Amino acid sequence: MTLIALGINHTTASVEVREAVAFAPNQMMEALQNAREHAGASEVAILSTCNRTEVYAEMEAGGARLLEWLSHFHSTEFEALQLSHYEYVGVDAARHMMKVASGLDSMVLGEPQILGQMKSAYAAANDAGTLGARLHGAFHKIFSVAKRVRSETAIGENPVSVAYAAVSLAQQIFSDLKQDTALLIGAGETVELVARHLVDQGIKKILVANRTLSNAAKLAEEFNGEAMLLADMPDNLHRADIVISSTASQLPLLGKGAVESALKKRRHKPMFMVDIAVPRDIEVQVGELDDVYLYTVDDLKDVIDENMRSREQAAQIAAEIVEEGVKHYHDELKSLDAVMTVKLFRQAIEELRDIELSKAIKTMQNGGDPETVLQQFARNFANKIMHKPTQQLRKAGTDGDYQLINDIQTLFELDVSDLPVESDPKQSID
Repeated sequence: MTLIALGINHTTASVEVREAVAFAPNQMMEALQNAREHAGASEVAILSTCNRTEVYAEMEAGGARLLEWLSHFHSTEFEALQLSHYEYVGVDAARHMMKVASGLDSMVLGEPQILGQMKSAYAAANDAGTLGARLHGAFHKIFSVAKRVRSETAIGENPVSVAYAAVSLAQQIFSDLKQDTALLIGAGETVELVARHLVDQGIKKILVANRTLSNAAKLAEEFNGEAMLLADMPDNLHRADIVISSTASQLPLLGKGAVESALKKRRHKPMFMVDIAVPRDIEVQVGELDDVYLYTVDDLKDVIDENMRSREQAAQIAAEIVEEGVKHYHDELKSLDAVMTVKLFRQAIEELRDIELSKAIKTMQNGGDPETVLQQFARNFANKIMHKPTQQLRKAGTDGDYQLINDIQTLFELDVSDLPVESDPKQSID
């Protein structure tokens, strides 16, 4: 049995292919058990996110059966998966899983969500009963490595998306967002991401202003916020500690006069503004006002570029941590193999002993001489133990496999110099 990691991701497959083989949470139990039954895997776990689907398995054969199973389960063209998939085996599979869990294989380098998603994949497989000792051990080593990467490097600390960078800057001005209100202008994808990050940081209140009230209401409802039309912004601007705007408007939506009026109502309590839009939604002159911290998308780009450089430096350190983890994993595998080999060896010898002992007892019960029976038992038991090793040694001698012969000499501490010289070397292999 060996560890196999097989899958597709954002670098190898189109969105259409990724969508075709994504697993919904309510499918996972059935999929895991189905994979173990039909893909030839003794242990299996599945990771499914918007950017990747990966199957981790302990199995004897290569990943071809896993790929066929994935295609069959989702009724997807096999050729499309064959062209876009990747497969790692053994320690390479463990290395890949460690990189994924550490955020080194993500679309956004160092993104933190993937570790939680890996842990969910492990938990789902555990609940489905498709994990065994090997995958349990692999996952725990992977989580340990990912934890080290998070704690010993800065790979996930600095924002590398516009939405996250905007919220990160807001936190620098308002250390505790739990007391603050944010006004989001627009209702597109970027504004939605901003809202999610703000909620994650515990923002007190979200206001959403948009040209179409229904779109604003849809977004506001998702985050327990309040919707309004753009025309209502001047009357509500004073309520906002944070203003983040991202629309497709060709003209500014917030002017210096409206912000001045809001500041008076706020008694000049500071306002933080981020204008992500191009063209700008907030007049440049707003930045001249006291008590206003105005940032543009270019300001955020500088932050993001610097943070990406920081993450890339951290990724080099993270890669070294991963390699340490791979070495430890490999060493543990070898140790486990040794333990299993000892167990199997002991089991085989005990089976031979029990068979010959049973014969000896039966012979004595039938009146056999005890001394003769014991001598026969010892000869038979020794011959049975020596039979297979002797066959392998004869073959090694014929094939010129001197490494195996040397290994046997080392294993049993045999000193060939103590033997008399034989005229026929074959006579020494009895």
